[in-house]
Amino acid sequence: MNLKTVLTKDTIVLHLKGTKKEDIINELLDILVRANKIQDRAAAFSAVMEREQKMSTGMKHGIAIPHGKSVTIHDLVACIGISDNPIDFDSLDGEPCRIFIMTLSPLEKTGPHLQFLAEISLLFKSSEKRNDILNATSPEEILHILAE
Repeated sequence: MNLKTVLTKDTIVLHLKGTKKEDIINELLDILVRANKIQDRAAAFSAVMEREQKMSTGMKHGIAIPHGKSVTIHDLVACIGISDNPIDFDSLDGEPCRIFIMTLSPLEKTGPHLQFLAEISLLFKSSEKRNDILNATSPEEILHILAE
């Protein structure tokens, strides 16, 4: 899977405003709605929150990957949001997060969903890439960093 086929400048936002997990999830959903990637926002919110209740999607190194599956999603969609402030996201390492990658996928298709999550987690193992993304000044710059 090529991240550039899923992510566009319209699905990347710098300077998220939220201060809590639910705020961030709502902002990420707003990005997907504005980019016409999802039509049923309520179903998408429900899918992501249901997944969060099972286990937090706060990973390590300041990254969270909130995700969910819904019958209202027909193809995998994703967005990235960067927060200027660290947000408590119940992460595996106990550290707050600043990089948020949301993905939603169809209920019946697991392949693309797992492939996307694997690619994202590999990509962000690099502390240099994480720092470059945190210091990026535009969505285009983030796309360029992800493509490297």
